Amino acid sequence: MHDHDHDHGTHSHSHAISPDADRRWLIAALGLIVAFMIGEVVVGLLAESLALLSDAAHMLTDAAAIVLALVAMRLAARPAKGNFTFGLRRVEILSAQLNGITLWVLAAVFVVEAVARFRNPPDVEGGLVLVTAVVGIGVNALATWFLSRADRRSLNVEGAFQHLLNDLFAFIATAVAGAVVLLTGWVRADAVATLLVALSMAYAGWGLLRDSWRVFLEAAPRGLDVEKIDGDLHAVEGVVDVHDLHVWEVTSGFPNLSAHLLLANDQDCHARREQIAGLLADRYGIHHTTLQVDHYQEPLIDPAALRPGARPADRTPH
Repeated sequence: MHDHDHDHGTHSHSHAISPDADRRWLIAALGLIVAFMIGEVVVGLLAESLALLSDAAHMLTDAAAIVLALVAMRLAARPAKGNFTFGLRRVEILSAQLNGITLWVLAAVFVVEAVARFRNPPDVEGGLVLVTAVVGIGVNALATWFLSRADRRSLNVEGAFQHLLNDLFAFIATAVAGAVVLLTGWVRADAVATLLVALSMAYAGWGLLRDSWRVFLEAAPRGLDVEKIDGDLHAVEGVVDVHDLHVWEVTSGFPNLSAHLLLANDQDCHARREQIAGLLADRYGIHHTTLQVDHYQEPLIDPAALRPGARPADRTPH
């Protein structure tokens, strides 16, 4: 008799903060960013400051990143339907990946422009740069705080947050550059600040690309040790062997596990399956599991195998 127990578990993808609250924080940050970006473009053109214009361009990508995050959240909230058995949850990961690529592209553009301006620096109005940057620090600090209130466990939200955090760093660097130009007249400080901002963008972009590719390549979620999970499953009473153990992430905060478990013949498959599902949920936060549970059965011994020196047949699943 075959025992094939499957547990599809319960999917727990709840946020500490509701998706509606996340959207409100993102929309509030978007309003601040767009309003200030328009003013910064005007001042950057008047002051001929590459640092300010690069900040404005980055703020445009900030706004785009937030809009993209909002769209991705809306799509990801749609229920599973038809061939999309997990719904469109992974759209959030696409959004994070696009944010990472955007940061890299911007970093490359700013490096090229900064090098050109370092060689041939234009006159920079240090006073205008400093005042605008100080205001920008306040605006971006508030917008960054808004996004920090959303659920940053979502790689989608984290992508938008990294854009704003880098923009905050950019404003700080720009303020320092403006002060240097104002106090010393060294206009190349503007280009140096831009290079520092570009490095920060590249670093943040790499983090988003790395984490999004882990999801697309179906690697185990960061922080989960598959070997430890395998050891814990083997340690459950009655478990003889574990096959085809897979741990992956559909989207941020949605880990999945599937495994084939072989039990001793005297074990209750249903009870052990429930025990293992509870262990995975409590110890590792994995609530969506697919567990196939079978009994071992000793095979009939071939008389030829009784000859001296013959090895017993391996166990096989029932």
